[in-house]
Amino acid sequence: MTVSDGAMTAYRLTRWGGPPERVEVPVPRPGPGQVLVEVAGCGLCHSDLAMAAMPGEVGEALGWRVPFTLGHEVGGTVAERGEGVDGPPVGTPVVVASPGACGTCWHCRTGSDSACPRGDVGRGYGRDGGLARFVLVDDPGALVVLPEGLDPRRAAPLTDAGATSHHAVRRALAVPDVDVAVVIGVGGLGSFVVQILRARGVPTVVAVDTDPARREAALALGADRALDGAGDELGGALRATGRGGRGGVDAVIDVVGVDDTIRSGLAALRRGGAFVLVGAGPGTLRRPWFGTLPREATVTAVQGSSRADLGAVVDLAAEGRVTVPVDEYPLAEVESAYAALDAATLTGRAVVVP
Repeated sequence: MTVSDGAMTAYRLTRWGGPPERVEVPVPRPGPGQVLVEVAGCGLCHSDLAMAAMPGEVGEALGWRVPFTLGHEVGGTVAERGEGVDGPPVGTPVVVASPGACGTCWHCRTGSDSACPRGDVGRGYGRDGGLARFVLVDDPGALVVLPEGLDPRRAAPLTDAGATSHHAVRRALAVPDVDVAVVIGVGGLGSFVVQILRARGVPTVVAVDTDPARREAALALGADRALDGAGDELGGALRATGRGGRGGVDAVIDVVGVDDTIRSGLAALRRGGAFVLVGAGPGTLRRPWFGTLPREATVTAVQGSSRADLGAVVDLAAEGRVTVPVDEYPLAEVESAYAALDAATLTGRAVVVP
């Protein structure tokens, strides 16, 4: 008898427009080239809530087919390997990159696998994710072995929240001589961004949030200054934090993405700086792009991360330079975990332990 015999409880999106359900499903059996991972912890994300409310035509257009198990931030151990797998042996603690990547397209060959078309369908969005005891990984290259001492339960949020934050920082630091970087929104992802900016040696990190508790937490994580994220004068206040003579800050990472944060972030930016949009808020730029964007600025929309980003943020966590506070929930209380996530009452990242 193998570990993949029998049944397990999974939290699945069973139909478009309906709430996810806890149902019994067969434990998957790994075929050739596949790996079965026993889930130690699965992080939750606001995008899961959006999926539950997504119109069917939108999901179908993305290539997603219901039913599928939610959960795209997965940490666990290798439980079983299919034929021909030359990867981590059974019992190895790992985290699993959530986006797919073919490894052969132009994007993958040039190290930009975050843009691989196969990534439009990933674990927890379009195919079975980690809100179950086991998850099937059809690409062993998605497994990142955890260094000794890094608990796969606590490491699970690194696969998306941590890796996406690292990707945003990497894009922001692509412009030369970043001395002052601003993070707008220092909740779940923004707290990672603050830590990674500090770990990457940015001299001055400015945190912006409307929540005073989050501002205090950002200062504890290494931010040099924390400003209230409300008010029409925010852009000017941020601009004044830039180094003298530059006319603004060098980089802005917006983890909110509403009209006010986009406008304030662009207003704060120096010529030739970097504006990186991570937040999925419904923000727009209600002015002409030409003449509104800072001259020679780099504007990037980040959605996801590369496997190199995941490996890099795992290394930072293993070195103690990135911390991952978590609030743990059993799978039987997954609805309560999502409710706390939606109400913003969590103190750390919500992680479900199957």
